[in-house]
Amino acid sequence: MRIALFYSEVESFNCFTDLLAAELHTLGHKTFILDLKNPPMESPHSFAHFSEFIAEKVDAAICFDGLGTREDIFIDIWNAYRTVVVDILMDPPLRFHPTLEKHPQNYLLFCCDRDHVEYVKKYFGQSVAFVDFMPHVGIMPDKNAPAIPYKEKKYDILFSGTYYRPESMLAKIEDLFEKGTDVYNFYLSIFECLIKDSSLTIEQAFYNVAKEKNVSLGEENLKILLGCSESIDWAIRMYQRDRVVKALADAGLELHLLGRGWENHSSAGYPNVHRIDDRIPYMETLAYMADARINLNVFPWFKAGTHDRIFNTLLQHSLPLTDSSRWITENFTDGEDIALYDLKHLELLPGIAEKLLHDTEHAEAIITRGYEKVLRHFTWKNCTDWILNAIHAASEAYSAPLSSASRIQSIR
Repeated sequence: MRIALFYSEVESFNCFTDLLAAELHTLGHKTFILDLKNPPMESPHSFAHFSEFIAEKVDAAICFDGLGTREDIFIDIWNAYRTVVVDILMDPPLRFHPTLEKHPQNYLLFCCDRDHVEYVKKYFGQSVAFVDFMPHVGIMPDKNAPAIPYKEKKYDILFSGTYYRPESMLAKIEDLFEKGTDVYNFYLSIFECLIKDSSLTIEQAFYNVAKEKNVSLGEENLKILLGCSESIDWAIRMYQRDRVVKALADAGLELHLLGRGWENHSSAGYPNVHRIDDRIPYMETLAYMADARINLNVFPWFKAGTHDRIFNTLLQHSLPLTDSSRWITENFTDGEDIALYDLKHLELLPGIAEKLLHDTEHAEAIITRGYEKVLRHFTWKNCTDWILNAIHAASEAYSAPLSSASRIQSIR
């Protein structure tokens, strides 16, 4: 097949694109990666070379978060060729309402959280004919780099990710609604609701707050409100990230932070909290992960989903310590192939971490079992197979009288 992929301003997505392209080449497919940042025409990823590539039929286009499907020019191209467009959302669908309503005809949407799948079906069932769950995957370690023994790893606990003050994210509500108005205060109540019960999705919090305030929300109005709640999503992510890091820092555990913004955290200046760097390319973070006994994960409010940080940690022969999701509890077992903590009981987190740091034998056993599971089921090779199976099924479905939803097999 001839397949188009995309580079964008999101560095991690570019890494994923390269990994997919490599797997596709191995299988004999011809790919072209268009750089949406519009590089000079001599660049191999320029629009000029893209024009040459699309002189012939393009069988499929694969993108992340809609980058390569949103603009009219791409929609027209993919529709003209009846190209199967695979859109992999790495973020909640509440951020992408316009894309979910306007996209190419042969459009396959994948979400990394089962709740997100149900969200799309509920609010965009008329415009998105096919949506399914696809878990994150991890990157295979360098075969020439031996695994670092647990006791010899440089870092006790590593967290890779950015930090913003939650209040700075909440302040963005003012970009949409005047401060002090009823709707502004309603969004603040959503945030408070999520703080009180970390098991709720943002949609569930809307229902709870509406009930408390005796406000009747029709489905269409709720859809509009959810589409304006990205700042809430960011704020609650950062709030929990703040709490988790603070719990470990205050307990005196040695903690290394890799990412932007940690100078603004309350632990900045603690002698046991160390900042490695602000910006490190995605692929380069893997070496740091491999050199940490424990890699900390705080889920980005995916209550029935996955995160690549967990799979990368295990493939780098390190131990993931993470809060859970319904998908995680169905597919992994605490103390067997993963280590879990509870956002509702962060007072227990330091003890969990200390035990894992000191019990080398148990930690290595968890890593080994987790590594083997991820190696079998959650690599970019697996992801490429899932995507190709969906494309083949969609190609058959779109050339037949049956609807795509009835012909395309689900990713499990």
